[in-house]
Amino acid sequence: MYEDDFHDEDVDFDPEPLYLDEETDSSEPEDEGLAGVSSVLSAGIQALAGEEPEDDRKWYVVHCYSGQENKVRHAIEQRIETMGMQDKIFDVVVPTEEEIEVREGKRRTIERRVFPGYILVQMKMDEDSWYVVRNTPGVTGFVGMGNEPTPLRPEEVSQIMRRMEAEAPKLKVTFKPGQKVRIIDGPFNEFIGTVGDIDMEKAKVRVLVSFFGRETPVELDFLQVEKA
Repeated sequence: MYEDDFHDEDVDFDPEPLYLDEETDSSEPEDEGLAGVSSVLSAGIQALAGEEPEDDRKWYVVHCYSGQENKVRHAIEQRIETMGMQDKIFDVVVPTEEEIEVREGKRRTIERRVFPGYILVQMKMDEDSWYVVRNTPGVTGFVGMGNEPTPLRPEEVSQIMRRMEAEAPKLKVTFKPGQKVRIIDGPFNEFIGTVGDIDMEKAKVRVLVSFFGRETPVELDFLQVEKA
C-alpha cells in the first residue's frame, strides 16, 4: 500500500523491543536500532491516558537517524504546516525521561531519550500523510510489517507515557558491582574499595574496603564514592 521512494526498507514491527530499557546517555548516541522511542510530553499523548480518540488517528513509531530525533521532529512539524496536513498529522513526540546521574560526587538531572533512533507520530494513516512523514529528511522508515506501518496499541502508548510522567527521576550511577571505587567523603576518605551491593531505592552502596589486613563492608551514599 505504502510503496517506498527510498532504498531503505521499513522496519519490521516487533512490539517487544518497546519494553526494553537499555542504558543510554543524553549525548548524541550511535545508531543502534531499537535500544530503547525522547523531548517533551505533548497534549496529544496525554489525551491517550484515558481512552482512544473517536476518530481513526493512531500513534506510529518512526525510525530516524539516532541523535537527530529532535531535528527530525522539527522537520516533520514544519512539513505539517507548509503542506497543510494539520487535519491528518496531529503530534510528533520524542519520548524522554528524567534521570539523576551521580558522577564525581555530584548529582545532576539529565533528560534521556527513551528509545534512541525512534520518534512517535500521531496521525491518520493514508497515502498523503504517509508520504509527508516518510519523505522527511532523516526519516528512514515506519515500524511495521513489510511496507504496512503498524500502529502502537493503546497499552503501549500508556506505558511510554507513564515513563515520561514519572514523578521521581530514575537514579543512574556510573559504577557497578565488582568495580573499584574511590571513597571521597567520610572517615574512609581516599580509600579504594570494591563495589558490593547497590541499593537504588536508598541511594546507598556497600563497598568492601581493606582495613587492617581484612576486607570490611562499608555502607555509603552514592555521593560519597566515585569510580577509581
